[in-house]
Amino acid sequence: MTPAIDQLTHLAIAHHIHEYTHDAGAASYGMEAAQKIGVVPQQVFKTLVVDTGSKRLAVAVLPVDQQLNLKLMAKAIGAKRVVMADPDAVSRSSGYVLGGVSPIGQKRALTTVIDVSAQRFERIYVSGGRRGLEIELAAKDLASVTEGQFAAIT
Repeated sequence: MTPAIDQLTHLAIAHHIHEYTHDAGAASYGMEAAQKIGVVPQQVFKTLVVDTGSKRLAVAVLPVDQQLNLKLMAKAIGAKRVVMADPDAVSRSSGYVLGGVSPIGQKRALTTVIDVSAQRFERIYVSGGRRGLEIELAAKDLASVTEGQFAAIT
């Protein structure tokens, strides 16, 4: 399927796959996913990649209805500041296309921060590695497979 699904299967991490037909005209990939799989937007998490300015990238995983707070993200990873990463750098580093970047199964393992709000839900949804594909799993399992940490980043 995708590197994300392959990694979860290989590690025997419980997950469920949700596929839907992606609408190329959708204003927000994440909001579209929430609507099409029938869950609240707070339970669907987007994957953003930031750059510390020293060519070091990191992953932020946050609810699709929220904005990333760059100062909080920098603090969470011990950087002076972060900016949104260049889209080409994101694709090269992750191996995924924008709009389908999964925090799981990336080509390069990056420092990953998951917004603390994920811990409120028994199951959350993240991109499965392509548009129109979401993975449902426990937040603790996402943290485990990505070696991620929880922090307030919104």
